[in-house]
Amino acid sequence: MDAEEDPIDLSSEAADLVVQGDNADVLPLLPDGAFQLIYIDPPFNTGGRRDRRTLRTTRDPDGDRTGFGGARYASVETARRSYPDSIADYAGFLGPRLEQARRLLTRSGTLYVHLDWREAHYCKVLLDEVFGRDCFLNEVIWAYDFGGRARDRWPAKHDTILVYVRERGAHLFDQDRIARVPYLAPGLVGPEKAARGKLPTDVWWHTIVPTTGREKTGYPTQKPEGVLRRVLEPSSRPGDRVLDFFAGSGTTGAVAAAMGRRYVLVDENPQAIEVMRTRLGDRPRFLEVRGAALVEPG
Repeated sequence: MDAEEDPIDLSSEAADLVVQGDNADVLPLLPDGAFQLIYIDPPFNTGGRRDRRTLRTTRDPDGDRTGFGGARYASVETARRSYPDSIADYAGFLGPRLEQARRLLTRSGTLYVHLDWREAHYCKVLLDEVFGRDCFLNEVIWAYDFGGRARDRWPAKHDTILVYVRERGAHLFDQDRIARVPYLAPGLVGPEKAARGKLPTDVWWHTIVPTTGREKTGYPTQKPEGVLRRVLEPSSRPGDRVLDFFAGSGTTGAVAAAMGRRYVLVDENPQAIEVMRTRLGDRPRFLEVRGAALVEPG
């Protein structure tokens, strides 16, 4: 494929795709109604930089850390990934991308927008304008209990996921596909219900990506696979195509592949593309945006 050819035709494209480029340039190249589900985790607009360091520890009597039994360890930074997280006109940045997301959804499709407390309320107003208030489905709270502890306010230990559908009433929400969770008080519901578990509500209790966990990539904004499974379970089916145009570490693609969905991932950060190459292996086709086409890198 060269830069003069037409944009890629997803209807005949069997491979999963990872595209390097500004999503503002990539999204117009994708066809109307191509995706059953879109999940995005845009920059949280914290005003600073997001960093994630990878450390290696070795036994060292003069080291900077103390381990089990009082043993001393030295820590060495082996990698650092970061990106700026400051956007002056956040609504102006996100609005056109949300309009593209609406165009790209199927009639039964759903958009999940993952935000933090700084922008969630402003984005709710913006999404109401783009999708219409009738297409607002849920405000999901992902609650966790790790990270820093504020001393002058209630510690912020949740993210917000705003859920909008392309057409209310036509949207897919298959409750039977959702993995059940344990009751908080199983003794109150009887052994049969306790064994079956209950359907999750709009508050999802789930840990962050564990520091030493199998899925950890070292990418600064990586989200847990369990949260993405919860997103994909009711709002997509095997064979459906999923889009994430702030793809970061590629969690959406990893989960989609494991659940039999096809995916398109977009990110302009070369570090994110590097992480996704390692994480996703040979399954996806890697492209980059050039001019008005998606082309092979190089």
